[in-house]
Amino acid sequence: MTVVHVETGMHLYGGALQVLMLLRGLAASPGRHVLVCPAGSEIAEAAQGVADRVVAMPVRGDLDVAFGARLYRVLREEDADLVHLHSRRGADVIGGIAARLAGVPAVLSRRVDNPERRWWVALKYRLYAHVITISEGIREVLLAEGLAPERVTCVRSAVDTQTYRPGGDRAWFRREFGLADDEVAVGMAAQFIPRKGHRVLVAAAPAVLAAHPRTRFLLFGRGPEEAAIRSLVHEQGLGDRFVFAGFRTDMAHIFPCLDVLAHPAYMEGLGVTLLQAAACGVPVVGAEAGGIPEAVADGITGYLVPPGDSTALAERVGRLLGDLALRETMGAAGRQHVDARFSVTAMTVLNRRVYERVLGVGSG
Repeated sequence: MTVVHVETGMHLYGGALQVLMLLRGLAASPGRHVLVCPAGSEIAEAAQGVADRVVAMPVRGDLDVAFGARLYRVLREEDADLVHLHSRRGADVIGGIAARLAGVPAVLSRRVDNPERRWWVALKYRLYAHVITISEGIREVLLAEGLAPERVTCVRSAVDTQTYRPGGDRAWFRREFGLADDEVAVGMAAQFIPRKGHRVLVAAAPAVLAAHPRTRFLLFGRGPEEAAIRSLVHEQGLGDRFVFAGFRTDMAHIFPCLDVLAHPAYMEGLGVTLLQAAACGVPVVGAEAGGIPEAVADGITGYLVPPGDSTALAERVGRLLGDLALRETMGAAGRQHVDARFSVTAMTVLNRRVYERVLGVGSG
């Protein structure tokens, strides 16, 4: 079985990181796995020696017909049995058309829960033999838009629990981000875009600080809303309580040092950063939106709050900050939750099972 994987992300996080973990898992089973990715992308380098072949090529967006032609040639060169389209940008429609022209069945991974128009779903998804969603929440969105249940399978994203684990260096953490010994840290790791809910956390901050004045809020990530959120923080007089930490590649060292992770997103496919934090033993307070309820077991590994409800967010975060034993209990439960439901092995096996189902073959 020869599978061509298409991932168009430039940076090695999110979907691209999931693809790399999948390729590592698949390397232990029979078959040939080829990666098509953008020239200069981080996964192009990281996948060397993991995939059987890495083909790096220009990818210029959703309407890059030349990319489709190049992908078509790779499919023919490899005599591919199946193509797995892991990305939306530049890959889902153009990739599906290239696969159709090459006579190769396509599997699409869907990582976001934003709805699409029913007419577009009916047209676009004809290109794919099967669709994999990273959460049941996304699967329900597609079913509501008219896809047949037998054409959609949930295979949850995975977390490398050997990399993300409890036991961070808190002395380094406090030096790195300028925290005093008596301060507690509430983190949020998300792209600065409206649907991630940074404004909800800023709105919740005064109530949290009223009860726990030695709290610092650390915001990790970057994005178009960052300047607006910085301005909002300063308008609220909270500049000394917030740290804009930027995009970090060492979150596996940072997460274990947080006291609470907040994620008040309005929409979320699953929330891998929530799972990474939970694997590090950190309780999570997330909004009850998209796939977040699959990542956070309410009252067990953290809390769920209504989307946009800054009062509820402040209450739950404050409850955790005021109770070290509760944080430790929920953190340990979070680690167990991730180990049981979000392993790399399970993700690999279930993806391969979809391939075999599409091709009508058995294991081995």
